Amino acid sequence: MQTIYVDWNGGNVKLTWMPQMKLTKSLIVTSVHAVCMKDGYVLLSHIKQRGFNYPGGHVEPGEELMDALLRETYEEGYVRGTIQYLGLIEVSHKENPLFNPNGKYPEVGYQAFYRMDVQESLPFLREHEANARIWVEPAEVPFVINDHVLTKVILEEALAIDLL
Repeated sequence: MQTIYVDWNGGNVKLTWMPQMKLTKSLIVTSVHAVCMKDGYVLLSHIKQRGFNYPGGHVEPGEELMDALLRETYEEGYVRGTIQYLGLIEVSHKENPLFNPNGKYPEVGYQAFYRMDVQESLPFLREHEANARIWVEPAEVPFVINDHVLTKVILEEALAIDLL
């Protein structure tokens, strides 16, 4: 496990990477994300207002996690493939003085991460919130993603497994 603190819109948010933590129905998973790999490269999607990151996004009400992941990787990367679970980031607002208990996020929620070995890369149609996709060498990912250090930890986790 690894914990960091980040400033999200002026609030102090605690993020803890929990590799291979068991997914249970009692956990509130608010989003799913995938490190998509093909021919030794990692797919990054450019999301409006957020920049480049791994494809992923919110789980819709009543949606199963795997269905959400397949939908998000298609919408943001136009890819399909074989998936393996990596772990969770626990997102805790317990120390965030700006947390709104009536907002759309729980005080403690989770982001699920997976590795996808891409088997099908479809034409990029820009029909959803992603306006670009790029394939980068794994060593270049930290220089392209403008996010917290856990994105690199998750990439290392994804690179350490062999799906095939």
